[in-house]
Amino acid sequence: MCDFNALDDAAKQAYHDQLTACAEAFGGTNFFLQLLEAIRKTKPHPLTAKNGAFRSPVGSVTWSKTIFQDKMSLLTEMRVGEGKRGNFLPEETDRRYKKVLNLVRTLAPITFEVKPKRAEDGEGFTLHPFDRVSAKTTLLNPLFDALFFCSVETVKKVLNYKGKTA
Repeated sequence: MCDFNALDDAAKQAYHDQLTACAEAFGGTNFFLQLLEAIRKTKPHPLTAKNGAFRSPVGSVTWSKTIFQDKMSLLTEMRVGEGKRGNFLPEETDRRYKKVLNLVRTLAPITFEVKPKRAEDGEGFTLHPFDRVSAKTTLLNPLFDALFFCSVETVKKVLNYKGKTA
């Protein structure tokens, strides 16, 4: 999803709709972008937080399981080539296949809860890190990718996308 320009119009519109709905559930585009900027500034990466939580002045993201640095490194490495492969998983002949499969099995059941600080701003939303397409195909959830990895500029581009008019 981070290579938004390479997507076809239908995929761009679908990502725009999904991200817009999540931003509205978080209190609006500005609050959502502030959360993303806070996540990008945090070192080490918020996903490796031992308490399974990231808090910012506008809201929080919580999850139930600690993600260790080795899993985080593998996640970052594999997401880069996902678009070319059309699959988060590498070929079965790849030496990293078992490690990546274990990563997916470890992270897939985790639910991430994103909530605004003030309840009146919205109810928030939940997401899982992966979308299973078939028995052999797993994709990184585009919302998870946008929340933790894509540049804020790319997310702005997705949120501001205007579909082609007929």
